[in-house]
Amino acid sequence: MDKRRQEKERDAERRSGNLVLLVIFVVIVGIGLWLVNALFETRRIDDCIAQRLSNCTSIEVPPPQ
Repeated sequence: MDKRRQEKERDAERRSGNLVLLVIFVVIVGIGLWLVNALFETRRIDDCIAQRLSNCTSIEVPPPQ
């Protein structure tokens, strides 16, 4: 019985370790996506400014009601 208990404890430790690694992976992927999106937006604004255009920022118009 003692051997089974140790195996269950190891399995539980493995599961919790895998869960922690999954959460860390999801956070890193989320940060990476945010960073790529910010870089694309910066590039778009830089291209607009390089063409000597004015009003390079987008204006969000609320939908009609």
